Amino acid sequence: MTRPLALSIGEPSGIGPEIAAAAWASRDKAGVPPFVLVGDAALVAARARQAGIDVTVETCDSASAAATRFHRALPVLPLAVPMVDSPGVAVAQNAAGVVAAIDAGVALVQAGEAAALVTCPIAKKPLYEAGFAFPGHTEYLGHLARERFGVDTRPVMMIAGPELRTVPVTIHIALADVPHRLLTVDIAAVGRIVEAELKARFGIASPRLAVAGLNPHAGEDGAMGLEDRDIVAPAVAALRAEGIDARGPLPADTMFHARARAGYDAAICMYHDQALIPAKALAFDEAVNVTLGLPFIRTSPDHGTAFDIAGKGIARPDSLIAALKMAARMAARNA
Repeated sequence: MTRPLALSIGEPSGIGPEIAAAAWASRDKAGVPPFVLVGDAALVAARARQAGIDVTVETCDSASAAATRFHRALPVLPLAVPMVDSPGVAVAQNAAGVVAAIDAGVALVQAGEAAALVTCPIAKKPLYEAGFAFPGHTEYLGHLARERFGVDTRPVMMIAGPELRTVPVTIHIALADVPHRLLTVDIAAVGRIVEAELKARFGIASPRLAVAGLNPHAGEDGAMGLEDRDIVAPAVAALRAEGIDARGPLPADTMFHARARAGYDAAICMYHDQALIPAKALAFDEAVNVTLGLPFIRTSPDHGTAFDIAGKGIARPDSLIAALKMAARMAARNA
């Protein structure tokens, strides 16, 4: 029997519960692989009713039980921590449950009961208010990799769509801080992880990396800023010296048209929006957030909690379905 995927519920006041239900409802039509939802079964059932999604919810006590029930019901592995159903309004009381769902999903993967981890979006503000000490999902998963797997890793965020994969070197920091936080050693480290993961997780034998410049026209040899010449270029040189097919720094404004994309397998970008804008512009409903560098597979839909539409029945499950299918493909490749 194929192991199911573990899907953590994410922020319960957002669209996570209903897109999970909608993904299950589309299981046959969209070819959704079996998954077990880690969360609050009563909350999921109530939200599905509110959103007008036809779904049968059943609690289960193991991932293996979930796999046998998936064809007839949405299997939910319940948490000991209760969750408050408040669509559209995040409450700090749910923070413990959000973290517990992530922990339980990782535990299922670690025990070999689930093939991979898929996560619904979380909201950072209520987590911070409850004392969450990590910048976000990715960093917390890196912490769990060290704590539970004994792997000292650097988690890297990749946005993967049908036509483009992008990886930001710096993520959730202010744009004004990027030039001061951008280091040659970090760019090279990200490049190594991306190259290794494209081989191991995506089956690309000889990955090609395009490295974006920070400044307009990649700095024009220092005429528009020194970062590309003094920080980015040495990182590219270091990667090439190690036998990695990396090019750059390249002007970001000419990197993402169709002919340019045909020349590389992933684009290494210097900051958050440089990576996410082209990825989302090309595949807003199909792009997937993949965490590289972990000792397990983790994917997530490439959107946020969408509090403004939670419970209204208009949230689309496309990105979650893409994340589930990508996680299943990656797990099959590494089986």
